[in-house]
Amino acid sequence: MPVTKTFHYSAIDASGRKAKGTVEAPNEAAATHTLRQRGEVPLEVTEAGQGLNKDLRIPGLGGRTKLKDLAIFSRQFATMTASGMSLLRSLAIMEEQTSSLPLKKALGEVRGDVSGGVSLSTSMAKHEKVFPRLMIAMIRAGETGGMIDRALEQIADSLEKDSALRGKIKSALTYPAIVLAFTFVLIAGVLIFIVPIFEAMFKSLGGELPAITQFLVDASHNMWWIGPLVIAVFVSCSVGYKHQTRTSQSFRYTVDKIKVRAPVFGSLFQKLAMSRFSRNLGLLLNVGVPVMQALAVVGETTGNEVINVALKDVQNAVRDGQPMSSAMRHHKIFPDMVTQMVEVGEESGQISQMLDKIADFYDREVDSAADSLTASIEPIMVLVMGAVVGGMVVCLYLPMFTIYQNIQSN
Repeated sequence: MPVTKTFHYSAIDASGRKAKGTVEAPNEAAATHTLRQRGEVPLEVTEAGQGLNKDLRIPGLGGRTKLKDLAIFSRQFATMTASGMSLLRSLAIMEEQTSSLPLKKALGEVRGDVSGGVSLSTSMAKHEKVFPRLMIAMIRAGETGGMIDRALEQIADSLEKDSALRGKIKSALTYPAIVLAFTFVLIAGVLIFIVPIFEAMFKSLGGELPAITQFLVDASHNMWWIGPLVIAVFVSCSVGYKHQTRTSQSFRYTVDKIKVRAPVFGSLFQKLAMSRFSRNLGLLLNVGVPVMQALAVVGETTGNEVINVALKDVQNAVRDGQPMSSAMRHHKIFPDMVTQMVEVGEESGQISQMLDKIADFYDREVDSAADSLTASIEPIMVLVMGAVVGGMVVCLYLPMFTIYQNIQSN
């Protein structure tokens, strides 16, 4: 029997009022599903007492539209359009209710364009930093087929699942990040406050310090410039990394290639990329987006440049009349199971359904991998911190033995 957890939620009830409360469910997706069954539109669902497993948030950084905000917007927008509410009225309500400033601004401009006769997808395409290409392509297909509410429902499902997967990854990485940060603070504290006390004591007792202890003393003397230098290097590397990932495709390709081949996290990153690829491609094909356009959009929305490059080659092969599965076999990024199921889908004419099954499989694999990774990382990080602290203590007390031997010999 699955273990139930308590989730705090805020939602819009059947009367249109904002409500808050708690709900019992095995996971966040089940809690959201329970709220929908009760006729409520979830705005936020958060596990109670997450402690260290909460996402790290740094005030003042960010500003981009969060995946969770887009998922909530898509779900509410789909509910409103399905109920017969006009597009302009739905956009006006969503603009008023959203708490994301970039999304609020974009919705105001989209509403103005739509009232002037511009299609919803065309207007949203002007705000690619707010609305992902996947969302724009699906809404465009929904407008063409007269099923925009269905397209929005599928977008909401996809974004909610993607948000849940990203949350899993962030939760798995949050604990080691906190432990590493605490370890660096501890090292700095020892060098600044503890080492000078021991240094004064060693000078009064006399004797020559061991090389490792002398290294700590020298580091303590130079902390006034080592600390700012480390911070400056860290900030510079972060800014340079973000700039390179935005501007250089070859850099993104190299980084993503290293990610999927990393010894501990590589399998997790590959499974996450496969889940996004399968889910996004299945959604686009299901709403009637042409294969070539779907492959182009999916390549840029998986968040993995290795898959993006591979899908460009798949596009060329499909354009020449080859099956998608045979072209995918030439790229190691796609596991055999994926290419085999895509081949079955092509032969049976149910490729979107097969892609959904692949995505469901990798969703479960990511959940399992993230849980096992968290369980294995915690004791490792405790050992690392213990080794660091223990090593510094040994280095500080090592001269004591030499001094004691000198006293005995005298």
